[in-house]
Amino acid sequence: MGANEPDIARMIRVDQAGEYGATRIYAGQLAVLGSNGPHAGEIAGMARQEDDHLAKFNALMARRGVRPTALQPFWSVAGFALGAATALIGPKAAMACTAAVEEEIDRHYSAQLDALAATDADAELATMVEEFRADEREHRDAALAAGAEEAPAYPLLAGAIRLGCRVAIRLSERF
Repeated sequence: MGANEPDIARMIRVDQAGEYGATRIYAGQLAVLGSNGPHAGEIAGMARQEDDHLAKFNALMARRGVRPTALQPFWSVAGFALGAATALIGPKAAMACTAAVEEEIDRHYSAQLDALAATDADAELATMVEEFRADEREHRDAALAAGAEEAPAYPLLAGAIRLGCRVAIRLSERF
């Protein structure tokens, strides 16, 4: 790999970890809000898309021999806890969580696409990331439309979640 080429295995690992974390966040939210609760249909739909993203990253990892992050057991618990905790605050806080997470993932995926485009490093990965980024943007927009910004202490809640996402990304890239 040349000096300017992105580390593709690292990108795949962190993206799979992020999609896994998203499935756990939605599972936590649905466990609290129930299948008939406010925004449950929207959350379930987003969860199905995240499950599809995860399955595609799992397949890509298997084909390319990329190991998952060693932190996956932690992300399982942390993601579920974040989803459940925000849902316990209320449906708008659950939507605030979604908006914050998806905003950070949009930034992350955009940076990856820039790195991949700069070197034409991996067209298959770039196509996946571009498709998934569009879905994540839709999730963010749906959460905002559902009142995410009306959640209690929204700026603080969203800022803390976004910071947590940035830390999770960095850790998952490395471990």
